[in-house]
Amino acid sequence: MKLNYKIIFHFLGLLLLFNGGFMLVSTLISFIYKDGVTFQLLLAGLSTLLIGVSMMYPTRDHKKIMDKREGYVVVTFGWLIMAFSGCLPYVFTGAIPDFTSAFLETMSGYTTTGATILNDIEIIPKGVLFWRSMTHWIGGMGIIVLAIAILPLLGIGGMQLFAAEAPGPNADKLHPRITDTAKRLWLIYFGYTVAETILLKIAGMNLFDAMNHALSTLSTGGFSTKNASVAYWNDQPIIQYIIILFMFLAGTNFVLSYFAFKGKIQKILKDEEFKLYLSFIVIFTMIAAAIIYFKADPSLSSIAHPMVWGEAESAFRHGLFQVLTVITTTGFITADYTLWSPFLVVFFFGLMFLGGSAGSTSGGVKVVRHLILIKNGFLEFKRALHPNAILPVRYNSRAVTGDIVFNILAFFILYMLSFIVGSLVFSMFGLDLMSSIGIAASSLGNVGPAFGDFGPVNNYAALPALGKWWAAFLMLIGRLELFTVLILLTPFFWRNR
Repeated sequence: MKLNYKIIFHFLGLLLLFNGGFMLVSTLISFIYKDGVTFQLLLAGLSTLLIGVSMMYPTRDHKKIMDKREGYVVVTFGWLIMAFSGCLPYVFTGAIPDFTSAFLETMSGYTTTGATILNDIEIIPKGVLFWRSMTHWIGGMGIIVLAIAILPLLGIGGMQLFAAEAPGPNADKLHPRITDTAKRLWLIYFGYTVAETILLKIAGMNLFDAMNHALSTLSTGGFSTKNASVAYWNDQPIIQYIIILFMFLAGTNFVLSYFAFKGKIQKILKDEEFKLYLSFIVIFTMIAAAIIYFKADPSLSSIAHPMVWGEAESAFRHGLFQVLTVITTTGFITADYTLWSPFLVVFFFGLMFLGGSAGSTSGGVKVVRHLILIKNGFLEFKRALHPNAILPVRYNSRAVTGDIVFNILAFFILYMLSFIVGSLVFSMFGLDLMSSIGIAASSLGNVGPAFGDFGPVNNYAALPALGKWWAAFLMLIGRLELFTVLILLTPFFWRNR
């Protein structure tokens, strides 16, 4: 059966209209702040809208049926066309004149990785900075809507588990219609963003910084308006605690937020993934805080302002912040954690493979996959002793089908293979061991800061051109759950059936 190219191009055109509309919002911000690039941003927005219309109009009579193959193409090429069109504000304004660098910055934005090539963020026009943060916000909730509407159709294991908690016909689900589910999650996402903006403004940020950091936090992106990231506010702990709260919420399944607003607290407390996610944060924070308090060298760790070392609160706050920012793959920093101790370097490297909850805006492997893998591993011991027993993996008191377990096992193997291959390719560009494995893990997990030459106080500007394209590719496949992109690289996918 041939691909329905008309519906593919129609959807891609729709995404361009969506993208162009947000560029016009950034144009308004540019006009308000009179940053000198309003016309260029307007031109970028109108160009994107025009291309979108030119793709949608000729395909308006498409068949309203999309099968799995079209779904894979729409998702992958949709992200790509958003990234290519999203480069226009950078190129037109001259903020990032090099197209390769502009593409990496844009892909890093949409995939909510947060890695940047900008050496001096604070000289970039405000309209461009707002667009930069906006790419995070679009990509953040975009993955949730994608998870509800398309990924279950494609049979992506971890997302099937999330979908089981979201759309469906009975009263325990969020809402029977996918479109209404997406609307409710968008409303929560928007509400959290507004709430964080207000709280950050009250806490002492100016309105522009508050808006941008709210957009980056809820999307678990990590782009900041300051060269020192959130370390700029190390002397204002309340700002960092507000960001900590919303990073935690952004890394939690958004369906649980809906249940919380409906007063269904028991559903949250009984959710196995949430309990493990919370346990990880508590345990890892205690470990990090203890090492910071007793072992870290304060003369090496501060970025912008001297931290109040010797106080338990400071150690706790920086430990909690860095644990959350890595687990949720947000990528904000309050200090150069690679200088705290060798143990913490390895510790945070390991956390890059954890990820937040399914149904959150975070990247990585996701807590639910680790949970299923751990449970299945323990069951293998029982199966060895009782080979004839039927011992299904259970998640939230329900049996998980064998197909989903196998899918998750395949995902984990493919994820680790992608990391190994990614590291090898980076080493071919002349990167040392720590830099290669760090940037591969960070790009694939959509974390942002890496290690070695690409640690928290550095950026990705030093990558060679081919290295930037490779990093962008790893960001894309990591964000779209590997299978969605990699299946397009197989010959049998394109054969007419």
